[in-house]
Amino acid sequence: MYHILVVDDESRIRSILRKYAEFEGHQVTEAGDGMEAVLLCRSNTYDLIVMDIMMPELDGFSACREIRKVTQTPIIMLSARGEEYDRINGFEVGIDDYVTKPFSPKELMLRIDAIMKRVKHPQTLHAEKTQPNLVIELDGGGLRADVTARLVFIDGERIEMSPKEYDLFFYLLKNRNIALSREKLLCEVWGYDFFGDARTLDTHIKLLRKSLGKYSHYIVTLRGVGYRFEGT
Repeated sequence: MYHILVVDDESRIRSILRKYAEFEGHQVTEAGDGMEAVLLCRSNTYDLIVMDIMMPELDGFSACREIRKVTQTPIIMLSARGEEYDRINGFEVGIDDYVTKPFSPKELMLRIDAIMKRVKHPQTLHAEKTQPNLVIELDGGGLRADVTARLVFIDGERIEMSPKEYDLFFYLLKNRNIALSREKLLCEVWGYDFFGDARTLDTHIKLLRKSLGKYSHYIVTLRGVGYRFEGT
């Protein structure tokens, strides 16, 4: 059972989500705006947060920034808009998933389960602690990734990525020169199965390329298939 914080200024949406979540055996706490959500997160612990973007007092993006100062609780953002800008902005402030309204409550429950499985049983993206750190270098060391320590350096300077960017980058690195379908990446990195949203992956690829700067060319788009990280 998970304790879910549902944040939306529409009582109808909160009621629907509560109904489905409680049917699955989860506990639900409601908040009517971003300010209330931030205050709740400062004094309580939740397993996952489902939050709308457009709300009075404090919008979802601003609320997420404040919540991330006190907790890394997974956040699923809800939005009536599907613009890429909103997706990119959301992932940059630290959300874990993005769902566009109107949405299927059943699908949202599946996404919640996928995220919580990943949180409780994180991928083993590194070697055993008794072994030396797994370090991968490309371009004569210009691009250096310490997979074990989750550190990335470009020309000797450490760069910061979102948690999901790190996961995606390290998975691509460890499977470089292999064609990876969108479905495979969503399943392995996000934990999604058939209901995975390819736009989530494409947005993260765009963010990852931005983070890699002049080394972004290593990520090759395979039209109609997915992506491949090219490097030796």
